[in-house]
Amino acid sequence: MNTKHQNQNQKTAFITGAAGGIGYELACIFAAHNYNLVLVDRNEPKLVEIAVKFQKEFGIFVKTIVKDLSTSTAPEEIFTELQLADINVDVLVNNAGFGIYGLFHETDLAAELEMLQVNLVCLTHLTKLFVKHMVKQGEGKILNVASAAAFQPGPLMAVYFATKAYILSFSEAIANELEGTGVTVTVLCPGSTASAFHERTGMADSKLLKGKKMMDARTVAEVGFRALMKGQTIVIPGLLNAILAKSVRFVPRNLVTKIVRNMQEDK
Repeated sequence: MNTKHQNQNQKTAFITGAAGGIGYELACIFAAHNYNLVLVDRNEPKLVEIAVKFQKEFGIFVKTIVKDLSTSTAPEEIFTELQLADINVDVLVNNAGFGIYGLFHETDLAAELEMLQVNLVCLTHLTKLFVKHMVKQGEGKILNVASAAAFQPGPLMAVYFATKAYILSFSEAIANELEGTGVTVTVLCPGSTASAFHERTGMADSKLLKGKKMMDARTVAEVGFRALMKGQTIVIPGLLNAILAKSVRFVPRNLVTKIVRNMQEDK
């Protein structure tokens, strides 16, 4: 679905996982800053609703792409569709991702393989496809959404924490490689954020979350957007989250793992 004709003088932001949470809030912020949008998600009704809303409120061009990012062909299909539509992406936001809660030897392998595809492979694939053109044109911005979970192992969410550690390491590395090209990479590492994520993972009753006040998705998105515009490499919203993420380097790894396990448990 497209709303309005694309204005080639406006920049375009591409956002995965745009139907809710941080992705939706980032879309709102980019729209308010007069960016055209390409929004990707599996939730077609929600994408259509957002596109109509943004067209009415901001008068921008919005292209929606309904796609399951757990399929290996999704990145190439998306990229080809944008090429055929002659849509140039100035800002790439790899936001889509999900987690699975439970003991690794008991969790579902198929679901974890899908998580690896979405959290890791798709993010890497999309970055590869879009960054080449950004370097060629001498400008561009990439925002990869990781988590404060990226800074330590995560018992009871072992694979999820590991995917976020990959995103952090990958983003830092290519940010260094791209210095001097006009392309910047920012990795957003939020702590627990108020969204449907925790209900979907089944960890809403964990000690980490139960009864705790979490940062709202809008605040996280605003912090991420500002850091992206400044070309900052790593951003951790919230002073306490930043202190906790950085302090783990001074604590023995086995102790950090035990602490995280205790926080993740639901009893």
